[in-house]
Amino acid sequence: MRARFIEIFLSKAVPAHDEIGMKILGPFLAVDDPDTLFFMRGFPDMASRDPLKAQFYEGELWKQELEQVVMPMLEKYEVTLVEDPGGLIRWPDVGAGAGLPAEGRQHGRTAE
Repeated sequence: MRARFIEIFLSKAVPAHDEIGMKILGPFLAVDDPDTLFFMRGFPDMASRDPLKAQFYEGELWKQELEQVVMPMLEKYEVTLVEDPGGLIRWPDVGAGAGLPAEGRQHGRTAE
């Protein structure tokens, strides 16, 4: 299932996130579990997190296409919020594709 999830994630979810201004870093594959992956979503700040997530999850792509395909693939999922006050996370440029490092660092971002 992980390979199919990644295919959908990269072809559908990442571009949709880019369109609304959320950055994605990943997917990262768990070495010790072939069914697990990780990714990070970046938000300009905490205040924008809920509205941006709502824009994606209340959107037509999620509601009409992805939700019924992706959710049955997930056994569990966890969210961890992190702050990046030192700008150590290197986010891809919006529209540049998942996992590609941006030139320079962006400071003061929030990620999950």
